[in-house]
Amino acid sequence: MIPLSHPRYESLKIREFLERGVIMGITSLNGLIAHGRGEAFDYLLGEKTHGFAQDAINVSSAMLLLAKHPVISVNGNTSALVPRELVVLSNTLDAPLEVNLFHSSEERLNKIKKVLIRHGAQRVLLPNKKYRMKYLASNRKFVNQNGILKADVVFVPLEDGDRTEALIKNGKKVIAIDLNPLSRTAQHATVTIVDNIVRSIQHLIKTVKRYSKLDADQLRRIIEQFDNKKTLKNALKCIHQNLT
Repeated sequence: MIPLSHPRYESLKIREFLERGVIMGITSLNGLIAHGRGEAFDYLLGEKTHGFAQDAINVSSAMLLLAKHPVISVNGNTSALVPRELVVLSNTLDAPLEVNLFHSSEERLNKIKKVLIRHGAQRVLLPNKKYRMKYLASNRKFVNQNGILKADVVFVPLEDGDRTEALIKNGKKVIAIDLNPLSRTAQHATVTIVDNIVRSIQHLIKTVKRYSKLDADQLRRIIEQFDNKKTLKNALKCIHQNLT
């Protein structure tokens, strides 16, 4: 039991969720390493959501609302950290959740699906080995024909760079959440939210609900004004300022 008075309460709580995810069989041990790397960048960002991240959240919300076939990709870490929030976003957008794993097994895929359904998910898709995404060699190449295969916009929180690159090459727009502005994921995504997923997902849900009242022209104008390279530069500038 972590005391609320602990100065690192939020950080330790997140680690506890991931540890529980490993015990449940939904998070891989490799995912713990990935989280540790991200947490280091969160320190450098001051562990808060900055204006450049909110700008990216605004654009992401507009893109998801305008998309014909938006899909939310789910991996082991996200299913352990923010399952309820992913389900809320999915139901709000009427967009399916698709489980996609690098260290994949049928058992793990189904365990994650059950977790999402338990949190109220209405549509959870699993990869179908009959369908493969081009330009990718890992297990992530297997996709669902009613999900990522036909998606025009894919929300891929906590991703690895090769799949982000492959999705872009396959003609899809990619929205990524990544604490490291220098990663391949961050550099190649259409929109990069440089923030911790446990914070940014909350802002994303609120913004999607607020923007759902806007018309298509208003949403398009929000997207047209965005520059992802500028967002990444601002994130790096923020890190530099915190270091100095």
